[in-house]
Amino acid sequence: MIQYILECIAFQLVFLLVYDLFLKKETFFQWNRAYLIGTYLISLVLPWVKIEALKTQVPERLYAYPEEWWNMNNTPEVAVVARDTSLNLSWPAIVFVVGIIVSLVLFTYKLGQLYALRKSGEVQYFTHFTKVVLKNSDAAFSFFKSIFLGDRVIQKDHQNIIEHELVHIRQKHTYDLLFFELMRIFSWFNPLVYVYQNRLSELHEFIADAEVAKHERTKHCELLLSQAFQSQNISFINQFFKSSLIKKRIVMLQKAKSKKIWKLKYLALVPMLFGILFYTSCERDLDETNSANTIEVSNVESLSAEEEQNFYVRLLDLSKQGGEWNLVLKDGNSTITFTHPVNEYSYISGPNGVPIKAAMQINSKVLASDFDIFEQDLKSVIINGNGVDVPFTVVDEVPIFPGCENASDPRACFQQSIQKHISKNFRYPEQAQTQGIEGRVSVMFTIAEDGSIVNIRKRGPHQLLEEETERIIARLPQMKPGKQKGQAVRVPFSIPITFKLSQTNALGANVEMSTNNPQRMSMDEVMANINVMPFATVEKAPVFPGCENASDSKECFKQSLYKHVGKHFRYPEDAQARGIQGRVALMFTIAEDGSIQSIRYRGPDASLEEEALRIIKKLPQMQPAQNGGKNVAVAYSIPINFKLQ
Repeated sequence: MIQYILECIAFQLVFLLVYDLFLKKETFFQWNRAYLIGTYLISLVLPWVKIEALKTQVPERLYAYPEEWWNMNNTPEVAVVARDTSLNLSWPAIVFVVGIIVSLVLFTYKLGQLYALRKSGEVQYFTHFTKVVLKNSDAAFSFFKSIFLGDRVIQKDHQNIIEHELVHIRQKHTYDLLFFELMRIFSWFNPLVYVYQNRLSELHEFIADAEVAKHERTKHCELLLSQAFQSQNISFINQFFKSSLIKKRIVMLQKAKSKKIWKLKYLALVPMLFGILFYTSCERDLDETNSANTIEVSNVESLSAEEEQNFYVRLLDLSKQGGEWNLVLKDGNSTITFTHPVNEYSYISGPNGVPIKAAMQINSKVLASDFDIFEQDLKSVIINGNGVDVPFTVVDEVPIFPGCENASDPRACFQQSIQKHISKNFRYPEQAQTQGIEGRVSVMFTIAEDGSIVNIRKRGPHQLLEEETERIIARLPQMKPGKQKGQAVRVPFSIPITFKLSQTNALGANVEMSTNNPQRMSMDEVMANINVMPFATVEKAPVFPGCENASDSKECFKQSLYKHVGKHFRYPEDAQARGIQGRVALMFTIAEDGSIQSIRYRGPDASLEEEALRIIKKLPQMQPAQNGGKNVAVAYSIPINFKLQ
């Protein structure tokens, strides 16, 4: 928005410079009037105009995923971070709104002044205008079809003044001034809108003077010189007597008519507009490798622990600062750009699900192949629009989810219905819970021409999560198909689903049960060295005290373990004082006699490791697991996340 405002002001400045240097002194008054109004309107539109032929060519074509395909801000999660719904306005927004309010109050005050003058004056009605006679006044001005005249002006020869003001009425000059008055309300901070209004106001007087002086030029000049005046300080009325304009009006009355050939000066607009369009259409090809906010890695999809920490520290720091910012993460094939989001409540998911206020855009030559996304240029897809996939973000008529037939915004209703469907049908795979598997599954599917769900493609950290995601999407109901140019088309839609195990203890500390951590001990490595059964595959799970009569002993074991961790969790004071937080990975064995043995752990700090070890050591004696009717040792693994809030 700030860039748009600056560009508008810059374009207006160029147009005004051309007017003052080349056109202002010419007698093409109607042309100048059209120039002033037209260039102001054009300056408001030009920043949005981009001509394809003038766009710069990117040396290597990159495929940009629309943000809608990733839906980072609408990800269904088992653990949801509550957002602040209070209205938060930045100080520039507050200043802007206050300025509008003050300008609106001043505008209302000026209208009140006119109303008071009309009420206090003597109103006389004529065929083409209404005359309002003001007592003890030398004023002379018009507003719409009303001409306000002081009684002292009427006592003199005022017919020329009437003729002058009738020109304003016939040519509807009040509309011009009111337009700029409204622009002053919403663009009160822009000094050029006041200059535009001033230039147009004096041009109105030149136009009216030229019309009246066709027959009595000398007499009109004498009237301007001799008349005593008293003007109203109202910016959107056409005043006959205005001291700052008297000299200019007399000079312009005496000036010979400009030769028609000088109308060629208006052709200066052509190269000027072409240059502006070239500027607005250019796509900057920045050398991001030289940017201070660019992080280069070997593979954006597989960051090392050090790269991930460096990136998220920079991203969190930027997200907390005000104003515009950007951070680029890139490798040899892909670029991911993070920027300040337009929506104040727009977040992406950071480490451990921490929300980060940012928007994300992916440009890649290789990521598209992971979803077998068509490689045609997006615009060619839109133009053809027949027999190909038309993205959800640009399709003319989006698919209609059952229940959204009468929705005022079918696109928003579709997205909300998808979210409700996922939440309603979401079921965390038991085996994934047991193994502590979590992560994000990106899924893309297509709503076919008949409204059916086809071509489901997914990618996630584990097959169990991918299968659950496909099950949820496959249960989507038949829909009314999307349409492009009146014809039913296939519409791809993509949404990530995050699987996240979490629990909060009685003290409010966040205790996450998850295994999505590159530092976690490998299950295969541990199982190769100890003769135990994995918890997920044992026939009869260990029985946690209190779960003897449970219908699902594995689920009861898991829930009881969570309660045990939450009950005994205590954040080490030393770690709190030093601001230490992180994940401690733990593995232990429930032996053949039900005791807890072989506790293994690893974490970011000794104090956190000791606390995690203390919690596990307090686990009670259990009934041992059984496999083939015999007691067996069972390995179980959980990470405990220590997070300061």
